[in-house]
Amino acid sequence: MGSMPALAVLHPGAMGAAVAACLVGRGHQVGWLRTGRSDATVRRAAEAGLTPFDDLAKLLAHTDVVFSICPPHGALDVARELAGFGGIVVDANAVSPGTAMLVSDTVTAGGARYVDGGIIGPPPLTAGTTRLYLAGDDGEVANLFAGSALDAVSLVGAAPAASALKMTYAAWTKTTAALLVSIRDTAAAYGVDADLATEWAISQPHLADAWLRAREQTQEKGWRWAYELAEVGRTFAAVGQPEGFGAAASEVFTSNDDPPGR
Repeated sequence: MGSMPALAVLHPGAMGAAVAACLVGRGHQVGWLRTGRSDATVRRAAEAGLTPFDDLAKLLAHTDVVFSICPPHGALDVARELAGFGGIVVDANAVSPGTAMLVSDTVTAGGARYVDGGIIGPPPLTAGTTRLYLAGDDGEVANLFAGSALDAVSLVGAAPAASALKMTYAAWTKTTAALLVSIRDTAAAYGVDADLATEWAISQPHLADAWLRAREQTQEKGWRWAYELAEVGRTFAAVGQPEGFGAAASEVFTSNDDPPGR
């Protein structure tokens, strides 16, 4: 990989566009696939300084490193789209270690180098808020973000260590959010919602704000988190831990399955 490799973020959602903007800020050309995307995505990509391509083959022909950052249910589909790409594929999606290795098998079969990634934190608009954990043959990838708002952290373990870290982290943050939403819905069904809120104010004052955040997250991100929490369940089950934590949380978020514009 040269001193200034060409990069691509195929589908710049809120997270992908922010990650891409970090790379553009470092002087890299970052392409993206415009075909079939919404006006909102086109605006995000333009604001991030990305270079549009209307043909995937042309984009890949001009690219050394592809970052896959998409809703987790699409990770394998993106990997299949990259068949025959001979550069580096950074799969930074919120998927289980098992799914991560399926992605690895898919892209490496076509000649690509695979790097396992996991993003923890919000879209990286401010330094110190967000980490991109990397595992595998990732040294060159980590260096791409030096001096940017995104902290790239190389893990000691091999792939899928980054995906395992992301899943075990999300198991707490997102599963507890789902639990709070379900608790309040259950209390409301029994007619004791106001009483529960009063007791929380006395003995667990932090839970009221946590519940409000969880409810907002369910409405805004439930369509994406449902699959991610199912992947958390599969992560646990693969090592003999209960799958039910993630599966139950996924069920809570499944009720909101209306994604925003692509």
